[in-house]
Amino acid sequence: MNINVLYEDNHLLIVDKPVNIPVQEDSSEDKDLLTMLKEYIKEKYNKPGAVYLGLVHRLDRPVGGAVVFAKTSKAASRLSNEVRLQNFDREYHAVVENHLDQKKGTLTNHLFKDAKKNISKVVHKNHRGSKMAKLDYETVDENKQFSLVKVKLHTGRSHQIRVQLSHFGHPLFGDQKYNKNSKVGQQIALYSTYLRIKHPTKDEYVEVHCKPPETFPWSDFNVSY
Repeated sequence: MNINVLYEDNHLLIVDKPVNIPVQEDSSEDKDLLTMLKEYIKEKYNKPGAVYLGLVHRLDRPVGGAVVFAKTSKAASRLSNEVRLQNFDREYHAVVENHLDQKKGTLTNHLFKDAKKNISKVVHKNHRGSKMAKLDYETVDENKQFSLVKVKLHTGRSHQIRVQLSHFGHPLFGDQKYNKNSKVGQQIALYSTYLRIKHPTKDEYVEVHCKPPETFPWSDFNVSY
């Protein structure tokens, strides 16, 4: 598969992940992005033996967009620390049902993940095993049926955007897990469109942008930054 490389140097590899490709190997045994990129590095640089590529963060399998990998163990450690300290700026665009009464705001909930069912839900803050989830949202466009929202994550919980917006009353188009109106075969309208992270070895930041595919419902909107 031809992967769009957004940024690459000796320490970092940032790509535009195709939809419906797992970031790492899962129970489906389908070919995953991590394996594809190791093959890409091995071929491009004619590397003998095993290729190191560290996973810094993840995107859900049906979600596409910008994702970061570390090409050295030093970079992996430093980037993971940036993620832990919440110094990792991530923005997404999503198409959600209906119009939001409050066009801009912050959602803060506590989420609990059912690992067996691979589903997260909003729970009381005292619920055992729950974790706080926080995001900012802003409506950037609307049509008769849907809204295009930009989302900035403050935390990185499992299915966070999908769960919080659904709980807020605006589930994502095509979300098979959290939108009861979704239909089989629809593609979830969630895309990682912006990343900003401190370079692991330089005193500078790396920024990348990417756009969702020109397919419905994205085609009804102009996704800009």
